[in-house]
Amino acid sequence: MEYNFREIEKKWQKRWADNKTYQVTEDETKPKFYVLNMFPYPSGAGLHVGHPLGYIASDIYARYKRLQGFNVLNPMGYDAYGLPAEQYAIQTGQHPAITTKENIDRYRGQLDKIGFSFDWNREIRTCEPEYYHWTQWAFQKMFNSYYCNDAKQARPIEELIEVFQKQGSKDLNAACSEELHFTAEEWNSKTEKEQQEILMNYRIAYLGETMVNWCPQLGTVLANDEVVDGVSERGGFPVVQKKMRQWCLRVSAYAQRLLDGLDTIDWTDSLKETQKNWIGRSEGAEIQFKVKDSDLEFTIFTTRADTMFGVTFMVLAPESELVSQLTTDAQKAEVDAYLERTKKRTERERIADRSVTGVFSGSYAVNPFTGEAVPVWISDYVLAGYGTGAIMAVPAHDSRDYAFAKHFGLEIRPLVEGCDVSEESFDAKEGVVCNSPRKGAVPYCDLSLNGLTIKEAIEATKKYVREHNLGRVKVNFRLRDAIFSRQRYWGEPFPVYYKEGMPYMIPENCLPLELPEVAKFLPTETGEPPLGHAVKWAWDTANNRVVENEKIDNKTVYPLELNTMPGFAGSSAYYLRYMDPRNHQALVDKKTDEYWRNVDLYVGGTEHATGHLIYSRFWNKFLYDLGVSVTEEPFQKLVNQGMIQGRSNFVYRIKDTNTFVSLNLKDKYDTTPLHVDVNIVSNDVLDIEAFKAWRPEYATAEFVLEDDGKYICGWAVEKMSKSMFNVVNPDMIVEKYGADTLRMYEMFLGPVEQSKPWDTNGIDGVHRFIKKFWSLFYDRNGNYLVTDEPPTKEELKSLHKLIKKVTGDIEQFSYNTSISAFMICVNELFGMKCSKKEILNQFVVVLAPFAPHVCEELWETMGNTESVCDAEWPACKEEYLVEDTVNYTVSFNGKARFNMEFPADATPDAIQADVLADERSAKWIEGKNIAKVIVVPKKIVNIVVK
Repeated sequence: MEYNFREIEKKWQKRWADNKTYQVTEDETKPKFYVLNMFPYPSGAGLHVGHPLGYIASDIYARYKRLQGFNVLNPMGYDAYGLPAEQYAIQTGQHPAITTKENIDRYRGQLDKIGFSFDWNREIRTCEPEYYHWTQWAFQKMFNSYYCNDAKQARPIEELIEVFQKQGSKDLNAACSEELHFTAEEWNSKTEKEQQEILMNYRIAYLGETMVNWCPQLGTVLANDEVVDGVSERGGFPVVQKKMRQWCLRVSAYAQRLLDGLDTIDWTDSLKETQKNWIGRSEGAEIQFKVKDSDLEFTIFTTRADTMFGVTFMVLAPESELVSQLTTDAQKAEVDAYLERTKKRTERERIADRSVTGVFSGSYAVNPFTGEAVPVWISDYVLAGYGTGAIMAVPAHDSRDYAFAKHFGLEIRPLVEGCDVSEESFDAKEGVVCNSPRKGAVPYCDLSLNGLTIKEAIEATKKYVREHNLGRVKVNFRLRDAIFSRQRYWGEPFPVYYKEGMPYMIPENCLPLELPEVAKFLPTETGEPPLGHAVKWAWDTANNRVVENEKIDNKTVYPLELNTMPGFAGSSAYYLRYMDPRNHQALVDKKTDEYWRNVDLYVGGTEHATGHLIYSRFWNKFLYDLGVSVTEEPFQKLVNQGMIQGRSNFVYRIKDTNTFVSLNLKDKYDTTPLHVDVNIVSNDVLDIEAFKAWRPEYATAEFVLEDDGKYICGWAVEKMSKSMFNVVNPDMIVEKYGADTLRMYEMFLGPVEQSKPWDTNGIDGVHRFIKKFWSLFYDRNGNYLVTDEPPTKEELKSLHKLIKKVTGDIEQFSYNTSISAFMICVNELFGMKCSKKEILNQFVVVLAPFAPHVCEELWETMGNTESVCDAEWPACKEEYLVEDTVNYTVSFNGKARFNMEFPADATPDAIQADVLADERSAKWIEGKNIAKVIVVPKKIVNIVVK
């Protein structure tokens, strides 16, 4: 019987769906294992072959764990809100819900063809009210919580109110936007609005003034990864920095816990280091600087307070409120022009760019240690969100300060007498090299005040700062609070209404607050977000329902929030919802959460190394504080899959003609290379008729061919992109070769974590392997070959080598070497003409995670009644791997001459005797004396002759 993959795959995909093979429920009799892929956004372009890479890798592991007896949760759903759908709606007028559903339907069809073991009964979509109900609920909980630094957890805001009523802000140790000082009497005398404004300073979800990436044409705030080279990734529109009042989440309160949690999870060192750098913990001191000839003063944060004597200028971030206060009239025009230029650069670009820009404010600050006046400059290498947005510059001991000082001709003063700070001494990596006569060349002047080491000097200076009330010792973090507002339509609505300009939550039992219909998806003419077009978007507090805007009276009916939540709102706790997706009473049932606990294996791209993973970990820790999540860390093990790059093909057009010349002949002509659709190229050979039909201008094309009549295309490895015509649709691969071939080939391309080029030239080999495996069961005439004969020792050895290899490889995600092992084993069994059921039954189980369709079919043909998914993973029996013989290399004076086989239990004396008696040895011994014979067990025999 022929291997008809189309019929087999269609049959088993239907069987799996009908039998609910992958539907899973909590089962206390089995250990659990939770496998999860990072939330996909269903784009209109659908899947290309790069997208399923991580899904296939996680699916293999999920199937493997199920075969090991685990109860495996492997869900899938859609991150369905996003700017692309909204932009398409703006361009076409079609509602984002329609295009999103169409994209999801296409995505689902493609996924089903590849044969994933997803439990579709648990599918979630972030755009559905039953899902974002719990995003809104979590937001309300954050609004009604503050972070207690003493308890190191989120606590109800009511507790904070009680503290204020009894003692004001005295001895309060809570995360806040700014330090506030007031008595209980002052608190109790304030109006409701004034009290709400104070509470906003402490809430975990709060309204705050922040610098954002504002795109006027899109009418919305953009995340850093949505901005490229100063323009929006979507549409290429200019983006500027703008201060706006936005909803924020106090992620910074959890910074230390986010750091500490990294020690408890199984992530790569490089990924942990990325997170640590993003969180950016630093210990230092906040020091007050007064402004010369002014009552103004400002605070700087420094990790090197010991370098105060090397300060020669100060630098403010362009966004700092101090800029307007310190800029003199004489400098105003120059400063304003600089600020205007800076608005066009995102924070990420400023961090990456090492070029030097800046402008003098006209003011001077007084060094509290020396009393010296130093100039205050403004530069975009200082960021408003880190520290206080102002720094003291010590150019002799900091590379960026040094570059700034050199560029603007400012003083560079070493801390240690005799230190060489000439340009020649500056090292790009180390900064200024100290040539102190006391200690020789030491990077960054390893001696500081009074001959102390850096550590000693830092501690001494901190003590001095405390004793002289110049500031305070502080731990600082680079991690910022997350901006949580977007001026878009297609997103989760905030369950918030406004009373006297202050936000209030709609009652929890009224959730979800559903997204209203709007006439336009653009901002309003007055600049409000798209929800400003809604005619029924007001909250009636008397009846607890949404009513028409015309009923707003600011007495019982109030306006609702016009912003929506960002994309990461829906993707920050989705892994919890998968545990209990149809629960209408809670985000997740406590007992269910205690069973699944957290994600055992999380698979996704490195592009989420900071944003998503930081936000998800924060969100989970907050829910842990509430007692909702039972573990602090959501993702125990994380694997980043690499990227599949495109393998582009080129044709070569002779200039000023419509004639195309083959690769090996192109140097004879003046040609221009053009990208060609890789789907009409096979093994770099162009399908000429398909090329003519590809685009109208090529219908009359002529060709200069190779001697064998073929047109050979050039090739290059590039990013997979529609513009390069190198996007490969997995549907085409599945149609031509089958899903099992696609699955195995994607894994065969290379290690899961590495990026690699897609190259269809090798896919035939994987397809031939599956057909050869099939031929162990059926001959060319369709005769069934499997017998009940007992296997031989060699057949068992071949099988158990495979079991051992694949088991180890799956645990290490080395799937490419597993597939090589499959090929080797099939060749060995084929050579032994082995079609014995005892061998093939176990082989099918081991191959099933990689090629589930063909394995289900063959498993059934061998008389098994249950799905191969419910088989038992075979154990490797080491006794079958014991070698009966050992191959020894025979050397003379250390040079290998030939090999000999000996029984594994042969003694050194017996080996020596047989080697010396072998006729091949006579040639190397003749006329010489044997000085020594060395037998290294199971390796070599070396004969020393003289």
